[in-house]
Amino acid sequence: MSTSATPAPLGSPAVAPYAVLIAALGGEGGGVLADWLVKCALRSGLAVQATSVPGVAQRTGATSYYLEWLDRPLPPGAPLPVFSLNPLPGRVDVLVASEAVEAARMIERGFVSADRTVLIASTHRVYTTAEKMHTVDGRYDTVRVQEAARGLARRAVLLDLEAAATRHGTILSAVMFGALAGAGVLPWSSALCETVIAESGRGVAASLAGFRDTCGRVADASRQPSDAMPAVTSSGQVGADARRILQMAELPDRLQEEWGRRIARLPLSMQTTAAHGAARCHDYQDDAYGDSYLESLVVLSAAAGDDVAAGSTAAVALEEAARQLALWMCFEDVIRVADLKSRGSRYLRLRTEAQATPEQVVRVVEYLKPGVEEIAAVMPQRFGAWLLGKAADGGWLSRAQVGLHIRSSSLWGHLLLRLLARMRPWRRSSLRFVQEQEAMTAWLQALALVLPASPGFAAALASLPQVLKGYGETLVRGRHNYARLWATHVAPSLAEGADLNESASRLKEALAAALDTPEATADQSAVGARAATPATSTIRWMQRPGRNA
Repeated sequence: MSTSATPAPLGSPAVAPYAVLIAALGGEGGGVLADWLVKCALRSGLAVQATSVPGVAQRTGATSYYLEWLDRPLPPGAPLPVFSLNPLPGRVDVLVASEAVEAARMIERGFVSADRTVLIASTHRVYTTAEKMHTVDGRYDTVRVQEAARGLARRAVLLDLEAAATRHGTILSAVMFGALAGAGVLPWSSALCETVIAESGRGVAASLAGFRDTCGRVADASRQPSDAMPAVTSSGQVGADARRILQMAELPDRLQEEWGRRIARLPLSMQTTAAHGAARCHDYQDDAYGDSYLESLVVLSAAAGDDVAAGSTAAVALEEAARQLALWMCFEDVIRVADLKSRGSRYLRLRTEAQATPEQVVRVVEYLKPGVEEIAAVMPQRFGAWLLGKAADGGWLSRAQVGLHIRSSSLWGHLLLRLLARMRPWRRSSLRFVQEQEAMTAWLQALALVLPASPGFAAALASLPQVLKGYGETLVRGRHNYARLWATHVAPSLAEGADLNESASRLKEALAAALDTPEATADQSAVGARAATPATSTIRWMQRPGRNA
């Protein structure tokens, strides 16, 4: 797509095209922003051209818009301008990115230069398909992206544009426009920008509110040093972050004070993770569950010693243990899923995503298919074990799955989910809760034992619960891999006289192999080997009823 002004002549060599590149995702209004910029340039008497390259989808291809305009009106009789249809590395004056990884993509392609480019980028994330499919934590390091932005651009303006758009109920194009105006990179006034927005005719009030808010924030920050807009909290503020997390969790004052004292006993490097984990455990179960989580971390911290240097192997092991323990303690069962799906905040989010007006009805249907394992997991230990034993004998029970379509936005559907969610007090006596607690206790005891002797082995052991995830067959495979790794690498290493440093490398290698091939059934991950034997399954050929053999 190309949009141009009436051809204007090119007067003197001092009149040069001004290049602006917009990197956005589908549905964020990048095309709307490009149209606004073109209209502003035309009303300012500037020759302008805009081209766009739409992506394949929201996260499988970037949607980029490239604009060039002359930096001043041209006198009559000058030669016609010739604009480029595509951006060139090192020749972009302004790059505005709607998301952190989109900014990283543009930096990687060379469109950001230290002597020319002003980079305006949002710090929020929309995870890619590759990040979501990763077996562990496949997220890109946003901190490195921000460091690259500050180091490679002439000037970097980094702020959370998505939060501003949500706050004012508008789309990202309006707040990106405000960031451009506030950064002072446009050759026209903010008043002209507002006029063009007002003439667009759709969502004008929200767009203007988002524009003005972001424009003011960026303009104020531009008057300060570039380091005055940190997108991430520095390590020196970890204690404050932990307190803020407890406050945001809306915990009782008594609990905030008590847990704050416990978290203060932990190394700084694990305090933020500990606060997140305690709040998560409280939301998952109750106060006592959060207490037990923090007490486990205090025991591990005491085992590691009083002086744990930031960045040391012991600090890494403790932080990973705090993260994995929180995830493990808050495993997702039927009770948890029903609770999350029936919360009022979820319905509000779904209405916002659907862009529903107050008078519109939004119907939400949950597609659930629990198997025998999920049903037995929430039953009392004795009955759940009996049901799993029956299913293990084979027959129809082992393959039984109930397909449910529950309209959670209806009265009966909502009440059904809330009824399941109200089973939370009985969770402690459920089969899976007892099983997970036994495994966690053994893992924590082993960690406390090896932390003072070999922080390297403790760091590898702290990552072991990564193989436990999902439900149904995925959970069964994860448990099998966990038991296999424990029997072949952890238990022998806990024996007296074992070389923990050598065992650490073998455990890391075996864990990586298990994550690469989660369906593995045999441990063939000796040092240097990453292969594993896939699990086998029986194929049953069934004759259709009424057909001759």
